[in-house]
Amino acid sequence: MSRGSTSEQTLSENKRTFAARADEVACVSVPEGYERWAQTYDQVPNPLLALEKRYLNRILPDLAGKHALDLACGTGRWLTQLLSRGAQTVVGLDLSAAMLRGARDKAPHRLVLADCLQLPFRASAFDFVLCSFAINHIHSLNVVAQELARTMRPGGQLLICEMHPEAYAQGWRPGFRDTQSAVQIETAGHSAESVISSFQSNTFSCLKVHDLFFGEPERSIFLHTGKGEMFADACRVPAIQVYQFVNTGTAIGS
Repeated sequence: MSRGSTSEQTLSENKRTFAARADEVACVSVPEGYERWAQTYDQVPNPLLALEKRYLNRILPDLAGKHALDLACGTGRWLTQLLSRGAQTVVGLDLSAAMLRGARDKAPHRLVLADCLQLPFRASAFDFVLCSFAINHIHSLNVVAQELARTMRPGGQLLICEMHPEAYAQGWRPGFRDTQSAVQIETAGHSAESVISSFQSNTFSCLKVHDLFFGEPERSIFLHTGKGEMFADACRVPAIQVYQFVNTGTAIGS
């Protein structure tokens, strides 16, 4: 599940989400939400995904000869990017069969239908893992951290991208509108401290945390989707938080 969000209400109004106000939308489970969203996920321009791509393209490492995993890959928008960085192999994993159907034609890669909490891979299988807009759908961060610690080699790099906790606190949520209704997908927001603590307890060291803000490159998307009046307010809120971890092979503090 590689996830972002769309918007229906202005951010200047109190507690508006990036889908719609909570009492104006259907709140659905993660499986149902992405089953429905998969039909249009790649078709509607999304400023969060554009901002993430703009920034991550500057910090993604050289993956020459490496084995990479796109954890919760969704429709596979990062698979080709990882291959272009020289990765020897790229695997995309997601819980949603509908999202994976959208990933089939994007690149020559292996796609796996599985849960992030029970990874079907051998120990030390990956040198690099990207997890984009998924951890707010995961309640048990310790479990996914344990699974990544097991399946990543010592020295392997992990990049996690998620809606910024400050934006989440202001009511931003992953959501969309389809022919049935406006939809908000169930989430479990995590603070930066809880994310870092969960991974540091499971052999990872946090190298850096990045706070990303919308800028001029995203203005055209707001205008294109008829939400230009939201742009100035949206730019004042950190939209995305990016965590850079390395797998030390030893729990921090042990």
